[in-house]
Amino acid sequence: MKKFLLFSALFQLTVISYSQEVIPLYKDVIPNSKPVKNEEVSEIEPNSHILIISKVTQPTLTIFLAPKEKATGTAVIICPGGGYHVLAASHEGSDVAKKFNEMGITAFVLKYRIPDDESMINKEIGPLQDAQRAIQIVRERAKEWKINPNHIGIMGFSAGGHLASTAGTHFKKSVIDNKNKISLRPDFMILVYPVISFSDSIGHIGSRDNLLGKNPSPEKIKEYSNELQVSVDTPPAFLIHAKDDDVVKVENSIDFYDALKKNKVSAEIYFFEKGGHGFGMNNQTSSIKWMDFVQKWISKNGW
Repeated sequence: MKKFLLFSALFQLTVISYSQEVIPLYKDVIPNSKPVKNEEVSEIEPNSHILIISKVTQPTLTIFLAPKEKATGTAVIICPGGGYHVLAASHEGSDVAKKFNEMGITAFVLKYRIPDDESMINKEIGPLQDAQRAIQIVRERAKEWKINPNHIGIMGFSAGGHLASTAGTHFKKSVIDNKNKISLRPDFMILVYPVISFSDSIGHIGSRDNLLGKNPSPEKIKEYSNELQVSVDTPPAFLIHAKDDDVVKVENSIDFYDALKKNKVSAEIYFFEKGGHGFGMNNQTSSIKWMDFVQKWISKNGW
């Protein structure tokens, strides 16, 4: 039975890969990279049947174009979670992209590099480089994909939420080549049970260790604690979190929301009473479909 499930899941993955265009983030040399063998692994987690991708050194964007008859011109770049160790690429990636397509929104699933000293010169900026490059590509090719270049959001789950919120708070400092000065600021953020802080009190230390190393300086901890990096220029945000999340404390979302409000940045937050961590679009403890709230929020704000 397990072999059948594995085969079925891999078959579905193959169908997805053939039906959606996958493009490399970088045409030639990947910035901030060391020459290493590509040892990327994609496998189906046997209990949850979630697609997990590990050892990512070749970043890509998978394009999910909205149907022409529904297309609104809005786009969202999706960053799956995985603690900066792996990528949960289906229930926090492709499944979400398909839901956006139903809404008329074009989606891009970002397969970003896993921070690693063996494959990167400076691993702390590797994922951010990929997020900035994704925003750059989508803006540069917006006309081709029939996207409004001012309606491009970024979404992240768990550690992917840390990456998305980093893109939304560190956009003034380009960590990629940007000769044409394309805006690297996302127009909005959707953050789902996100890692926001790297502080000792509420931070997800596993994500911090993987991105910054075991003994980061206080200055680095502050730099990547994104609740401390909010300004009046930070994009609006919609946050989702379960109060009983025992992996990424709900205070991550609360503190980020409070920082946005303090800086007079538009923000909304939805709390589940229960649900824990990693539920993707479907919290099994509730009949609420939070993606419906996201759709209304995007529409209400004119994106």
